[in-house]
Amino acid sequence: MLPRLRRRKSSPRERPRSTTAIGAAAERQARRFYRLRGYRVLAANVRSGRNEVDLVLRRGRQLVFCEVKAKGGSRFGDPLEMVDREKQRRVRRAAEIWLASHPEAGGLHVRFDVVAVRAGRVQRLTDAF
Repeated sequence: MLPRLRRRKSSPRERPRSTTAIGAAAERQARRFYRLRGYRVLAANVRSGRNEVDLVLRRGRQLVFCEVKAKGGSRFGDPLEMVDREKQRRVRRAAEIWLASHPEAGGLHVRFDVVAVRAGRVQRLTDAF
């Protein structure tokens, strides 16, 4: 009988990660980033049709709608460049829908942030649009 060969696990560098996996990891990092700064996560991945906002957060009277972007490498462009006017319109629309379904948040100051995750480092652009 032949000995059974073990399949070697490939390291993250050898195996390309899917864009979904990269995005989910970036959103986890962004969530942690905000939590460490005293924000409470109210919702994640709020969708309404083609409109989506990645994170809804609150700290005090501040309500933050956050778009998280990550790229697999520098050759794919900067994550902040990916939030164009159309993406901003979609995030705003998702925020309007979320606010309409949460009237208790109506009196809060609303802000839109963009978080870029590059090589495991988080950069936040507050009041991005």
